[in-house]
Amino acid sequence: MSHPTSEGVRFGFLRWYPLDLAVVSVAAALSYYAVTGFEPGSVPRLAATLPLALFLPGYALVSVLFPAGERAARQTAPTATDRRPRGIDTVERLALAFALSLAVGPIVVIALPLLGLELGAASAAGGLAVVAVGLAQLGVVRRLRTPTTARFTVSIRTIRERLGGGLQLSAIVLGVAIALAVGALAVGFLFPASAGGYDQLSLYSETEDGDLVAGEFPDTVAPGESVPVTIEVENGGEETREYELVVQEQLVEDGEVVDRAEHDRFGATVGAGSAEDGSYEVTPAAESGETVRISVLLFEAGETPAVPTNEDALEETYFWVTVTEEPEAGE
Repeated sequence: MSHPTSEGVRFGFLRWYPLDLAVVSVAAALSYYAVTGFEPGSVPRLAATLPLALFLPGYALVSVLFPAGERAARQTAPTATDRRPRGIDTVERLALAFALSLAVGPIVVIALPLLGLELGAASAAGGLAVVAVGLAQLGVVRRLRTPTTARFTVSIRTIRERLGGGLQLSAIVLGVAIALAVGALAVGFLFPASAGGYDQLSLYSETEDGDLVAGEFPDTVAPGESVPVTIEVENGGEETREYELVVQEQLVEDGEVVDRAEHDRFGATVGAGSAEDGSYEVTPAAESGETVRISVLLFEAGETPAVPTNEDALEETYFWVTVTEEPEAGE
């Protein structure tokens, strides 16, 4: 008398393992390795990010929530009043996969810092991959616990049957909407708008220890006293850029600039993806008792208007300072 071997049991389980969830698990792992293995900004890395961020986690979650298929569930309805399907059809499943993936992504991003992990492309990809694979295994359990006649299955035969049976208009419209949404996101990922990169302008003050800190400028200065600042320009573009910086002293009333005095203009050359900084001293020319805004404006070299304004600048930054009253004689 023979008994089934352990190998036979294992292979029997693999035979019943859902094909679509196996694909989801493998695709999630491969996407993670692609995201971490290719250079940032490369087409293969961006292409691998799309399914990992927009489809795989949501599809795995849908499999947990809806292990049954619509057609099989209708066939097994025990009474005439129990006609509502316990599952969903394929198009609805794909639509929910896309929608739920958009919901899962932010949750993973929020959870990473709470778990003490550094937020970055690799950690986010790893988190999404773990969620997708974990939910896929839960989906396998849910599927296998669902009666065979009601279970949602994916195979070449079922795909051919679904296509051969025709598609409803609502399914076609929903499928087109999903394709357009995914296509728009794909274009945004793979062909980002060329805006020459980003520019960043920062002001720093120097502590007694020589450290640069942001936002710690004196609130008041004596007449004729200068304020030392460090100006930093960052070029996030892919080419070296020429800039011109303008330092202005502005008198503001009710949110409007009513008077402005230009202190200086100077150029800066910043390499691609790098930052340059320099020290500068500004001496407010305001009358005693006046509060003025010291603005630093960033422009492309050669494009600075005759009267530069904060609204025209690529970037702007400023701080407020009050010129104190001059002490009376004898005090």
